[in-house]
Amino acid sequence: MADTEAPPTPMDDTEPVRIEHPVVEFLRMYLRNWAAIAGFLMFMAIVFAALFAPALLQRDPFEMVWMPFSPPGKDGYLLGTDNLGRDLLIAVIYGARATLAVGASAAGITIFIGITIGSLAGYYRGWVDEVLMRITEFFQVLPPLLLAMVLVSLFSPTLPTVAIAIGVVSWTGVARLARAEFMRIRELEFVKAARSIGSRDRRIIWRVILPNALPPLIVNAALTVGVAILFEAALSFLGLSDPNVMSWGKLIGDNRDYLLDAPWTVTMPGVAIFLTVLSVSLIGDGLNDAFNPRLRER
Repeated sequence: MADTEAPPTPMDDTEPVRIEHPVVEFLRMYLRNWAAIAGFLMFMAIVFAALFAPALLQRDPFEMVWMPFSPPGKDGYLLGTDNLGRDLLIAVIYGARATLAVGASAAGITIFIGITIGSLAGYYRGWVDEVLMRITEFFQVLPPLLLAMVLVSLFSPTLPTVAIAIGVVSWTGVARLARAEFMRIRELEFVKAARSIGSRDRRIIWRVILPNALPPLIVNAALTVGVAILFEAALSFLGLSDPNVMSWGKLIGDNRDYLLDAPWTVTMPGVAIFLTVLSVSLIGDGLNDAFNPRLRER
């Protein structure tokens, strides 16, 4: 019987699976979101104006340059003048510095306190979790704006005091999110492996679990910046901020009595706050989409 030749094995035409670097994959997902790109560009423009425009303009935002309540575009003033005859364009640009600085600092304090308390509670659980969560609930039931007003009133109304006050009253949501992430991740195999080889708790918390819990915390941090900006504007509007530093909330507070007579004195800084918070919110949405693995197959 003649030997039959084995049929040739068909070549596998399937393409090899391409594994992207996490940073490349993150950028690809983020750049697919046009709203997030627009928010990022808008926020960068605001930051650029806050950092470099005052150095180029060399103007005093408190200087009275023309008659009060000059409408926008009249007499050479693009945004008009306020109740004291100050150039609103200069005041808005300089006000961005204080508002963004306080917002970023307060958000940093919020994230630090929230991650510290949430990580300890979620990792150790037991009585540590009970104590830290009772403290969290105590701060959570207090009106945050009212508590911030009390803290600023007790101390000198400076920008660092405002940033610390906002951070102290805003960390509860971050703490609960960090606690939930740590309680989920601490039971995974790679954490048990790190514990089995004798890694200390400090290393497991900060070097093993925290990097894997960062994506939702980063998204929350971006949104926290917008909340902190609104808090700073509210405190400045109420006069609980440094009177020697120009900010958007201070501009609105100084001109609130003239809203009907000269609405641009309030709407211009209000639009600046709106655009800044909107851009931060769009960035947060883009980060959420980029970190969400369920969207990568779409």
